[in-house]
Amino acid sequence: MASIEKRTRDGRTVWRAHYRTPAGHQRNKTFTRKVDAERFLTSVESSKNTGDYIDPSLARVTVGDWAQTWLDGQNHVKLTTLNRYEGAVRKHILPTWGHVRLSAVSHSDVQVWVTSLSKTQSPASVRKIHRVLSLILDMAVKDGRLTRNVAAGVNLPRPVNHEERYLTHSQVDDLAYACGYPVEVSKHRALDERTNEIYRLVVLFLAYTGVRFGEMAALRVRRLDLTKRRAVIAESVTPVQGHGLVWGTPKSHRRREVPIPRFLVDDLARHIAGKAPEDLVFGGIRGGEALRVSVFRKPFRVAATAIGIPDLHPHELRHTAASLAIASGADVKVVQQMLGHGSATMTLDTYGHLFENRLDEVADAMDLARTTERAQPAVARVLPERLLALDEEDPLTSVSAGQGVFFHGSPDGIRTRATALRGRRARPLHNGAMGGLATAQNPTKACPGAARRVSLGY
Repeated sequence: MASIEKRTRDGRTVWRAHYRTPAGHQRNKTFTRKVDAERFLTSVESSKNTGDYIDPSLARVTVGDWAQTWLDGQNHVKLTTLNRYEGAVRKHILPTWGHVRLSAVSHSDVQVWVTSLSKTQSPASVRKIHRVLSLILDMAVKDGRLTRNVAAGVNLPRPVNHEERYLTHSQVDDLAYACGYPVEVSKHRALDERTNEIYRLVVLFLAYTGVRFGEMAALRVRRLDLTKRRAVIAESVTPVQGHGLVWGTPKSHRRREVPIPRFLVDDLARHIAGKAPEDLVFGGIRGGEALRVSVFRKPFRVAATAIGIPDLHPHELRHTAASLAIASGADVKVVQQMLGHGSATMTLDTYGHLFENRLDEVADAMDLARTTERAQPAVARVLPERLLALDEEDPLTSVSAGQGVFFHGSPDGIRTRATALRGRRARPLHNGAMGGLATAQNPTKACPGAARRVSLGY
């Protein structure tokens, strides 16, 4: 049973709270005020009753030690992701939280830390660093060391939406030519003809397939089917500091097929001629295993500046591919498959505004279809036997010889004779402003005050 003991320590009065854990272990904690000891015991008993009790000894581990434990358990993520996690812990989390106990981390302290990070880091970087700390504390909650994640709900800086740049077909051609045949790439060496051709093809391949740079660099000859004009994206390669080139699956962890435009087939066929099936389509130009983005970036930027698009990044060719596909009529599912997004929602979140630019195109197509259909004579479109829904039990309307039928939707709004309706009764569908049955003697008999539509039965 919980109790409070009054004691004297160094001439001062202190209050020691005694209690048992749910497992039956005896614990105690000392306070300088009796009221604090009473509040502590109340919270302990309450948490025991609700099942939320946390043994204080479990939360004495420091954030630094627990962060290392968390990192050691991240063997399910890619090495590139783990490398980013380690960088965030080493550069931003340990300097502030390394020697702080888990139990001592407060929500307000995390908020102050995030605000401080925002002074030197971009909003996107702050959000990524905060996420790592939140994941570390999440595992502490699951491990029973914390009752809640105090990093949750912190106000984070809003991400900056940079204006995306999408190249036109002409700009892609200009960039490919300039990248393949640069005026100046290096002060010390010029690129040979083979290198020129690789760079030109890389630009065209990225801009018209939408693959990521690492997926392009890892593409092997055996996964290129020029007859079907398909490339199978099953691998990706990324340089990781301290590990060299790291090979793995694409970002989505799924293999996919991407279409190859017809105009690229002949160039690719010449480029891979003589290569073995396991050879890379775009091998490293300096004898390396794969083309590195750090090597490609220099001539790419020089070429982009030369055509009037400074500071262009190779990844923007992926955005260009999406833009060109959408402009050519591709729907969201096709674009999702081509880019390898995990869901159509992700595709819409990134490129939804490009689909909005086709609203006028959709409206014009619907207008053309409507105009084309209405240009046909109404009677020629409808078989008399299927014109009306018959109901022998409905005495409301009787069609006699010589009666006329007003066709709803006829171009000129005229009454047309329907001799096939003689002696048959028709069931009006519902009231409407246009269309209906009328007799020559009493034009409004079928529906006083308004014409009546009839079921066309198709």
